[in-house]
Amino acid sequence: MSTTKKNWPKLPLGIRLLIAAHSMSVDAFSRNDGSAVNRRLMNLFDPKASPSRKPDNGVVSSDIVVDTTRKLWFRLYSNTTTAGKMFIPIVVYFHGGGFAYMAANSMSYDDLCKRLARELPAVVVSVNYRLSPEHRYPSQYEDGFDVLKFIDNPDFEGFSAFGNTDTSSNKAFFIAGDSAGGNLAHHVALKACQHPFSRLKLHGVIALQPFFGGEERTESELKLAGAPLISVKRTDWMWKAFLPHGYNRDHQVVNVFGPNSVDISDLPFPPTLVFIGGFDPLQDWQRKYVEGLNKSGKHVYKIEYPNAFHGFYAFPQLPDTSLLMAEIKNFVLKQLDQ
Repeated sequence: MSTTKKNWPKLPLGIRLLIAAHSMSVDAFSRNDGSAVNRRLMNLFDPKASPSRKPDNGVVSSDIVVDTTRKLWFRLYSNTTTAGKMFIPIVVYFHGGGFAYMAANSMSYDDLCKRLARELPAVVVSVNYRLSPEHRYPSQYEDGFDVLKFIDNPDFEGFSAFGNTDTSSNKAFFIAGDSAGGNLAHHVALKACQHPFSRLKLHGVIALQPFFGGEERTESELKLAGAPLISVKRTDWMWKAFLPHGYNRDHQVVNVFGPNSVDISDLPFPPTLVFIGGFDPLQDWQRKYVEGLNKSGKHVYKIEYPNAFHGFYAFPQLPDTSLLMAEIKNFVLKQLDQ
C-alpha cells in the first residue's frame, strides 16, 4: 500500500509549493523516452545565483573554469573568518538532480554550499558536471575526478587565495554530495582512494540520501510511491537517461552492491557518512549501501531522520537540516583527528 498525502510530514505552504513546482517541471519538460530535457523551459524553474566576491554572511565565492570544451567548472566557496588559519578542510561537493537537472549555481545549492563553508568551516568546491541525457555515464564521473586532479595541481592557487593557508604536503579533503551527487561521491571516491595525489588526502565521503537503485522494487519504493519529489516513475526515467543504451538498473554504478558489483574489500575506501530519510522512497537502497560498505570492511556511519523527505536539506528552515549540518561537522572533525 502506498503512502497517501495525509501520511506525509506536515510542511509549510511555501515548501509544498516549491516541491510541487519542481516536480511539475521535471515531468513536463522531460521527454518520456529519456532522450531529452527542455533546458530552456526547465531553467525557468531553476533560478541561478551569481558568485559573490563580497562576503555573504562571511562566505565569498568565485567560479573556476576547468575545461571550456566540456563547460566544466566549479564554484569555490570560503569562509572569510578562517583567513590565515591552518588546516581548513576542503569539501568537494556534487549537486543532486538525478544526473539530469540542477547545477552548481542553482540557488538552492549555492545556499547549501555557503552554509557548509560557513558552519564547518571549509573551503567548498561545488562541481558543475555535465548532465544527462545529453551526456550519459561515465561523463559525470569523469568530470568529477578531473576536478580533483585540477585542484590537486600545485599550479592551482585558489585555496590560498580563499584563506586556506595550510602549507603541508597533504590538504585534507572530503567528497560529498546529495541524491545523484551522493552516487557521484561514492564512485569518484572509489577512484580517488586509489590515486596518488600530490597534495590532497581523502579523509571521508559524505552522502546525503544517495541515489542508488536496481531492477527489484524495494518495500520503500512501493510504500512511498506518492512521496514528495521522488517517485519510481521519475527515478526509472533518470536511470534510463543516465545509463548507456542497453543497460538496466543492475548496472554496477546503480546497484553498487548488486549482482554486477565490484568488490571493494581491498580498496582503501574512506569512512563514509550516510543520511537517510523516513519519507524517502530510496531509503531501502541507501540501507543496502550501508550494509554493503559494512560487509566490505569499511567504516560507515548512518544517520536517519524519520520525518525527512528526499531533498529536505535544501530547506534551511527545517529542523532536520540544522541537525544534518551538525552531524556533518562532527564527522569532519572526527576524521581530521584520526
